[in-house]
Amino acid sequence: MALLSLENVSVAYDQNYILKDFNLNVEKGALISLLGPSGCGKTTTLRLIAGFLEAKDGRFMLNGKDYTRVPVNKRNFGFVFQSYALFPHLSVYDNVAFGLRIRKTSAADIDRRVRSMLDVVSLNGFEKRFPAELSGGQRQRVAIARALVIEPDLLLFDEPLSNLDANLRVNMRVEIRRIQQELGITTVYVSHDQEECFSISDQVAIMNKGIIEQLGRPATIYKYPATEFVARFIGFTNFITFDTRTERDGDIELHAKGMTFIAKHHPGHGAQQGKKGAMRPDDMVVGTMEELEAGANRLAGRVKVSTFLGRSYQYVVETELGDFTVNKEMEAPYANGQEVRLLVPSEKLVVVE
Repeated sequence: MALLSLENVSVAYDQNYILKDFNLNVEKGALISLLGPSGCGKTTTLRLIAGFLEAKDGRFMLNGKDYTRVPVNKRNFGFVFQSYALFPHLSVYDNVAFGLRIRKTSAADIDRRVRSMLDVVSLNGFEKRFPAELSGGQRQRVAIARALVIEPDLLLFDEPLSNLDANLRVNMRVEIRRIQQELGITTVYVSHDQEECFSISDQVAIMNKGIIEQLGRPATIYKYPATEFVARFIGFTNFITFDTRTERDGDIELHAKGMTFIAKHHPGHGAQQGKKGAMRPDDMVVGTMEELEAGANRLAGRVKVSTFLGRSYQYVVETELGDFTVNKEMEAPYANGQEVRLLVPSEKLVVVE
């Protein structure tokens, strides 16, 4: 049974629906990320869970209890903001202790829990410092400690790493995952950074215009997007629209302009009736006409643009089915205008809705 459930929830500003009949289940102890472009509804979903917004319709259930109308101050949730939201006039110790003091916790218990939590986030010895004396990563750790010290039923993150530089973001996402797993706390994490979400999550929900386009394990979504939107969002840049689709010996046979392509069925992949194929630039093979003979899953074309990427060259290849982008490591690049052939490996051709 899910710890957290949003059941047919709708959120609207006037008559403009941000979420409509929205459903989401999160298992106890899991970290789920809400990922998508600006305006997709991910932050609205988080604010709804936190209690900052009220649902127009539907229910929010937590551990079997209806939280739909529970005010934010009655929800025992930890919230980590994008801006840290630390009190500049309070020390690290007092920032972390703030929520406990509001709850009238005894001084002895506050001291024990604050010091224990500072140990968890590796900030022992920083108790007397003020936020202005800390680095961005240290301030974020204080914010996490403050959210966790109240022993919340749920931990919520709203793009917590967007203000940090690239190297620090990598280090902090490892720390967030370590702390979350160490404490076993159920967590909802919002970000627009797919690498960040994929690296720390048990499950990822890809959102678009207020709906979840795909929900699954990061590796499954990365390899087998279910829809064209998800495929484009996670880096698939090559697409073929097929005329027909038939099942053949456990594979999918597809046809476009007299050409035949074979795609593999992937376990759990939801595109049951799709007629569009998606491919990453790294998953396509490019070679000379002599190196790659004509046949199924192959396209003749001509190099349109050649770009040096450092370790490899990237080519835009013009074909009868459109332009395709493909990467290849090689010493001497193909010339613009050179005739080449593309191979789409059947296991790399993903059929999407």
